[in-house]
Order: sequence, then structure tokens, then C-alpha cells
Amino acid sequence: MKYSFVLFLILFISSCCGTKKTVESQPESTKEIAIVTEVPDVIDIKHDIDSEIEVWIEIEETPIEPKENDIVEDIEIEETLNHKNWDNLLLKYVYKGGRVDYLAFKRNRNKLLEYIESLKKNLPTDDWSKKEKLAYWINAYNALTIDLILRNYPKKSIKDIKDPWDQRLWQFDDKWLNLNDIEHKILRKMDEPRIHFAIVCASVSCPKLQNEAFTASNLEEQLTNATKEFLADKSKNEISQNNLKLSKIFKWFKKDFEQDGSLIDFLNQYSTVIISDSAKKSYKDYNWDLNE
Repeated sequence: MKYSFVLFLILFISSCCGTKKTVESQPESTKEIAIVTEVPDVIDIKHDIDSEIEVWIEIEETPIEPKENDIVEDIEIEETLNHKNWDNLLLKYVYKGGRVDYLAFKRNRNKLLEYIESLKKNLPTDDWSKKEKLAYWINAYNALTIDLILRNYPKKSIKDIKDPWDQRLWQFDDKWLNLNDIEHKILRKMDEPRIHFAIVCASVSCPKLQNEAFTASNLEEQLTNATKEFLADKSKNEISQNNLKLSKIFKWFKKDFEQDGSLIDFLNQYSTVIISDSAKKSYKDYNWDLNE
């Protein structure tokens, strides 16, 4: 034990002496630096660390500026299409199940006419994307259908109105349009079969009227959801692996659903049931009673 202590003492003295010699052997101009390095100032170091933390926090809190072009584009689309007004009307007068409160809607028809007027003044141009055009004409079709009903309300069915889909009641630019024009000459030519679950003919057997406006930014999700919702509604479609009782929409517009394969190929994209290629098909009666 004594020898270990003596050895430790010798090594300690040698180390101190070595350090002292190293300092003394340095040029005069660097001696102070060596001494400061050997005995650091704790207070100064703490101050330096605090300063660095403050700078780091300031950098993290500096907001990242969004792209100016993106903001301007979103605002222009919203103001030009003005679908928010239609969205507010749908939220107010259409139940989640798709039923429409036509009586209350009629009391506030001026708001609907304002929206229709905004559509007339902002027709799609070649610069618009396909999604923007689809959203515009889907909303236009549904708004004009509501207007047709309100012009003739109360009625038990849209078919109680004379030539409901052929009446040219709305002037868009230099053309007087009817509902058939919008559906068959505009929307169906855009090769998007899911429009048949988005446009509504004010009848019980039609797809439900969504209580939100269609928008270009949400169109893909909205069309997919509307299609899945329609297929899952057993009052309109009864689907099993080997037997189909379908809405007559699939009979009337068969070609639209067979653009990229068979009708069953289309159905299998959105059905929760995997349908056999050899499944038997029949079609349900169509209820034209008003969807109120």
C-alpha cells in the first residue's frame, strides 16, 4: 500500500512539472492562452451556451413562407367558381341521407339564383383543368335541377313536370341550356362514368344529393365516395357474388361503365363484395317520387 502511494505521488509530481515546463517553454505571446485553456472560466462558457440556444430558437420559430403562386391560384379558383355559396345552401337544406327540404329551399330561392347567376358569368374556359370543368358542370346540373323543382313545387315527382329535362330555362352565354344538354352533351363526353352518382334527378331512386359542393381539389375523393355509397345502398342495389339486382342507371348508361372493361369490372372497383364474372344481373324498379 505504501509503495502504491509513493508511486502515485511520483507520477503526480512528474505530471505537474511536465505541464509547468510545457507552459514555460512556450513563446511569451501564447503563455496566457495555455493558462486560460488549463483553467476555463465556467461563467463565460455558460453564457456562450445560452447565446447559442437563443439563436437556435429564433431560427426554428421563423415561419417558412408559402409559395406565392399556390396561394393566388387557390384564391382565384374559389372566387371564380364561387362554389362556397352552393356548399352553404346544400349544408342548410339537404339532409345527410340526401333528402331535400324543398319548402325551406324555396323560401330562400334568391340565394340559389345568385349562385346560378355566378355560374353563368364564369363559364369554363380552355385554361380550366378537367377536374375544374367536371366540378363546375356537376354543381350546375344539381343546382338547375333544384331550381326546376322550386319553379314547380309542390310536385310529387319530377315527371309531373312537363318535359323536365328538355326545358331550356337557363341562358349560359349565348346558349339556352337544359338538363339533357349538360348531362349528355357535356358531362358524359368527359369520360368519367362516376358522374352518374354525382348528378341527381330529384328522385328517390337517384343517387343521393350530397350536402356539399363538388370541388376540383376534392373531386377524386368525392366521386369515389359517391360511387361506393350508391353501390352499398341496398334500396338501390343488391349485390352478392353471383347475383346482382342493380339500379337501372347501370342499364341506361351501360356503355359509360364499360369504357375500360365489363360492367362487373367497374363494379368490383367500388363494391365491398367481389362479384363473379358470371354473376346474374337484373334491374330494380325505379322510384321517381321526389327526394324530399
